[in-house]
Amino acid sequence: MEDLTPSQIVAELDKYIVGQAAAKRAVAIALRNRYRRRLLPEDLRDEVIPKNILMIGPTGVGKTEIARRLANLARAPFIKVEATKFTEVGYVGRDVDSMVRDLAQVAVRMVENEKMVEVRDAADERAVARIVDILHPLHEKPTDAQDNAEIIRQTFGSLFGGVLSTTRPPQPPPSEVQTEDDNRRRERDLRVRARLKEQVKAGLLDDQPIEIEVEQHPTPFLQVFSPQGMEEMGMDDLQSAFGNLMGRRRTKRTVPIREARRIFAEEEARNMLDHDAVVREAIARAEQNGIIFVDEIDKIAGREGGHGPDVSREGVQRDILPIIEGSTVATKYGPVRTNHILFIAAGAFHVSKPSDLIPELQGRLPIRVELEPLNEADFRRILTEPRNALIRQYTALLATEGVRIEFTEDAIAEIASMASRVNQSSENIGARRLHTVMERLLEEISFHAPDLQEKFVRIDAAYVRERLEGIAGNEDLSRYIL
Repeated sequence: MEDLTPSQIVAELDKYIVGQAAAKRAVAIALRNRYRRRLLPEDLRDEVIPKNILMIGPTGVGKTEIARRLANLARAPFIKVEATKFTEVGYVGRDVDSMVRDLAQVAVRMVENEKMVEVRDAADERAVARIVDILHPLHEKPTDAQDNAEIIRQTFGSLFGGVLSTTRPPQPPPSEVQTEDDNRRRERDLRVRARLKEQVKAGLLDDQPIEIEVEQHPTPFLQVFSPQGMEEMGMDDLQSAFGNLMGRRRTKRTVPIREARRIFAEEEARNMLDHDAVVREAIARAEQNGIIFVDEIDKIAGREGGHGPDVSREGVQRDILPIIEGSTVATKYGPVRTNHILFIAAGAFHVSKPSDLIPELQGRLPIRVELEPLNEADFRRILTEPRNALIRQYTALLATEGVRIEFTEDAIAEIASMASRVNQSSENIGARRLHTVMERLLEEISFHAPDLQEKFVRIDAAYVRERLEGIAGNEDLSRYIL
């Protein structure tokens, strides 16, 4: 983060998101403040709390995408939660603490993946060695079976008072000829193993089948229970506990050497990790760099005057408040403090308004940015400018079938115009309307792509109007189809 100034952060966000300069500036400053806070003296560092953000704007204008891209940019643990899924304390459903538990889970996976990348080369070496052991085992101890039998004889002999002989019959010393044969066999085995190791590393044996033993995961018989009441422990943890209690079973599988190498490398990488250190770093990263995006917060806004058995929206706000204010949440990895987690709340606020939130919650979201609705010019830019532009996506998808499509400038303008008109005549769903329009426009080509004789298709404004004008012009029809 020390390499990214706020202007550079905005420039990175501009590569994927069109417009919304005010929101980008707000999140860029919030991210930079995290770096500035780390440079403060320790006594002052804990006093500086993140300035949480409230994004206000219609659906499909980039609220979630800004938060997600920001987290990717900072390599920070990030989760997106829907405020409408939470219930107040005392009701069946998800409690607000679960968002912090989910963040801790994401942080652990993130750190675990990073650590596994660091040991990837060493893990791959071990994986290759295991494959070589299966293809050509090295017989270093030809008397292993005899040694095991001797251990059994001694054990049972001491238990049953000499019923079994506890003395091993004397073995004649190996002759010089036998020793020389063993040495020659060992040298030959080592040469064969070295040649196999080179072939496996070079990928020359990737398609050869091999029988391996893999750890068998417990049967998910516990899924008959509802997971809502098991959030603290989690389904995977219950299955793991039962699996450890009954012992991990291993099963044999026949897979290509390519797949066996991948399986063994993952197993070895996990075995090489210090899981306690992974958890400690993950908890620290979640506490200091975590970002929680709370969407649809406008759906829990409102003040209820009466009382009744229904879940109170204000009650959910009161439960979210201590999480945003700063509290300690117990997770399966240990306690997580939320004091320095950055919360970004978002909502359309069509019916309610930000002032309908309880005052305490409003105070914990001091930075408010309003995102602008998208117009026709924005749609044209969204179709072509971002790195993940829709035109680029659909062109690449159809190219996999050998079909080359080309969009003219007037076709792009017509698509943008049509999406804008449909948004105005029906519900405004922002840039998501472009996905619907593009799918309808390219439906015929996508369906017949494998069988097309002519592999080049030029899409101009006339083609767009031919495919969509009848649907977009009929308001009732466009509500169902577009």
